[in-house]
Amino acid sequence: MALQSPESGEEKGPWEAEEKEPVSSPEPELTVSTRGPGSGPGPGFQPPEGGYGWLVVFAATWCNGSIFGIQNSFGIIYTLLLEEEKGEKSQQEFKAAWVGALAMGMIFLCSPIVSIFTDRMGCRIPATAGAAVAFIGLLTSSFTNSLEARFFTYGILFGCGSSFAFQPSLVILGHYFQRRLGLANGVVAAASSLFSMSFPFLMKMLGEKIKLAHTFQVLSIFMLILMFLSLTYRPLLPTTPNSRAKLGRSVWQQCVGHLSNYCNMRVFYYRTYRIWAFGIATAALGYFIPYVHLMKYVDKQFTGEKKIEDTWVLLVCIGATSGIGRLVSGRISDSIPGLKKIYLQVIAFMLLGLMCVMIPLCKGFGGLIVVCLFLGLCDGFFTTIMAPVAFELVGPMQASQAIGYLLGMMALPMTAGPPIAGLLHNCFENYHVAFYFAGVPPMIGGIILFFVPLFHRKMPNKQERDSSKDKMLASDTIMNGELLPGVPATEAHI
Repeated sequence: MALQSPESGEEKGPWEAEEKEPVSSPEPELTVSTRGPGSGPGPGFQPPEGGYGWLVVFAATWCNGSIFGIQNSFGIIYTLLLEEEKGEKSQQEFKAAWVGALAMGMIFLCSPIVSIFTDRMGCRIPATAGAAVAFIGLLTSSFTNSLEARFFTYGILFGCGSSFAFQPSLVILGHYFQRRLGLANGVVAAASSLFSMSFPFLMKMLGEKIKLAHTFQVLSIFMLILMFLSLTYRPLLPTTPNSRAKLGRSVWQQCVGHLSNYCNMRVFYYRTYRIWAFGIATAALGYFIPYVHLMKYVDKQFTGEKKIEDTWVLLVCIGATSGIGRLVSGRISDSIPGLKKIYLQVIAFMLLGLMCVMIPLCKGFGGLIVVCLFLGLCDGFFTTIMAPVAFELVGPMQASQAIGYLLGMMALPMTAGPPIAGLLHNCFENYHVAFYFAGVPPMIGGIILFFVPLFHRKMPNKQERDSSKDKMLASDTIMNGELLPGVPATEAHI
């Protein structure tokens, strides 16, 4: 469908071209072409589709598997923290929950900032620096027994470092794969899920053998290895010089110009995006509670003859079905046209809430295993559908920052959820109310998301989506003013 003329005065859809500001020289078009041997950097680029790129895939797999293997196994660290803490018992669950909640929340809170750094500096520098900060956070956590100190070392340092290390690992794959990008993403998703499944068993064994402090030291080795693997993130995409004239502009005008380039707030102009983001942020309030409190709940619920030794199996079940859910949901979403794929998120949230409510109702360990299998499946569907829905709501040119803002909005409720559940445990002296509470926000979020396609159909001047046209637009309409995210303007062509 033809793009509407800016002079028409009609509101443009999210997948339509923006009106360009006058520049001193014409902007080069983004095309895909293969450069001949020995030729200089041309206007187009053809990814190698393998070779050195598979080493980058391995680095991205190590990043995803190690970071979320540690984060999603925090329930084991939580029990070790409670065993080690000697303070007032009524405040232990509340304070210990903040350690893991801060770490997970910082991953999401830093996402918009990481997007800007990645677009400006490339993938390698933020990822390497982030892995170094995460390494320092885990290592320093081993030298203190204070929960307050671990709020900073584990919650802030490890959380922020993980965010800076994780996000570039998603961007860099597009530098090495185009035709086989789906395969590369599938390999990373499946392999990292298998990788992270080993962490509950590893952390449980380390906690019993060498206690919490040395466990942090062992886990820091994974971040040290990640720091060196992040050096493999060599950008291959050619950069496009910024043709906007800077001469005659004041420092303030240049700062405002840079801010508008890298902090694109236009995504919030779309009512459907605002509704979608609010629904997901609401659901995030209960999302992380099972990961933190499930292990301690099992220890308290099954005592005496019913005591369960291998509680880490529950986290393995969540990780296993999460990987399956990511692979299956990606293929299913490809077969669902338009914004109707958001109903997969609706089902995932409703089922996630129901499973959280079912946890206190399970009388046997087998029932908890079934619940955890469904929890992991819901997690896989929710995370995989996020990017396709963002593309449908705001278009490919603004999808990167739309996802970044969404993750940032999820940070506060995701951080607050586990401490609130710990506070409810202190008040009622059991976890039943805490898990009932965990199930309510995902259900509310699912209900909110159900109405997004209905509002989307009522939008005026709704245009037929055609991503192939967007990919051929002039380079100054590409997100954040760069050719593609992760291409540093100051780095030489490789």
